[in-house]
Amino acid sequence: MSTDSELHHFTLFATAIGQCALVWNSHGIAAVRLPEQTEGRMLSRLHRRFPMLEAGAPPPAEQQAIDGMVALLEGEARDLRFCALDLRRETPFHLRVYTAAQDILPGKTKTYGEIAALLGEPGAARAVGQALGHNPFPIIVPCHRVLASGAQSGGFSAPGGVSTKLRMLLIEGAEIGGAPGLFDREPPPSTH
Repeated sequence: MSTDSELHHFTLFATAIGQCALVWNSHGIAAVRLPEQTEGRMLSRLHRRFPMLEAGAPPPAEQQAIDGMVALLEGEARDLRFCALDLRRETPFHLRVYTAAQDILPGKTKTYGEIAALLGEPGAARAVGQALGHNPFPIIVPCHRVLASGAQSGGFSAPGGVSTKLRMLLIEGAEIGGAPGLFDREPPPSTH
């Protein structure tokens, strides 16, 4: 199991939604952080979570993950399941939820209840939401593609909250249950 005293490396990288961070160690990607209000806040949170943290140039596998995330957030339909994640700290249930979330293709969505049903635990929608709320790998494990019932956005624990989630879905041209994308609806008629 990973310890907080293990050496981790990080790099910041620019995306269409702002500056993100990637943290890795000898076992793979340990975390992805979505944009914070300031670089200082980002670095502070990273150092709190990973006390032994050094800035560094990403190795080829981590650079490939960054390139994939940047492309995805520019609207390219990228499958990021190739990314090597350090999953040693995750519970078996979280691993199952993350795998199910990774199977949701860009531009598609599922509900927490649908994920629970896929896992053979139809009453576990809340537990699915909690697992995704602890997801250390947003973008790679696309928790933004999982919605509450009735195509409601549900929560999003990453910086920026639901607005970040909706922005990511907008970039992907998300469909909800085969319906047009979240933002493809006709605007209401003008009253002028």
